[in-house]
Amino acid sequence: MVSGDPLDGQVLILAAAKASVPAGRLPDLVDQVQADLGPRLKAYRRAYEAVYESAERWVFLVPLDHWETVGDRLGFTTREREAVRRAHEEQLRRVGSEEDRREEFESALEIRSAVVVGVEAE
Repeated sequence: MVSGDPLDGQVLILAAAKASVPAGRLPDLVDQVQADLGPRLKAYRRAYEAVYESAERWVFLVPLDHWETVGDRLGFTTREREAVRRAHEEQLRRVGSEEDRREEFESALEIRSAVVVGVEAE
């Protein structure tokens, strides 16, 4: 994993297969999101529920309209925004499987979305 890259490669492959954007485009979109959200990590920690943290990433539950705000700020199309949202939610599911919390996270995704913020190396 590249420092600050919040999503696993397998998650990107899965999300790209389901997305309405070219598979090669999704990593670029994720990088743009990380560049935008990385400096906001402290603000996210204050504003949203963190459901997982590691040396590589923090995972937050956010309101369902959160990706509209981020996508608008970054100039994403609706399809690009949805692809990135889906990728972040897939990463939450993967973490849930690894941590034996998948059912809990699936339930959370019924009313909220996920944002994964990579931790930059210092």
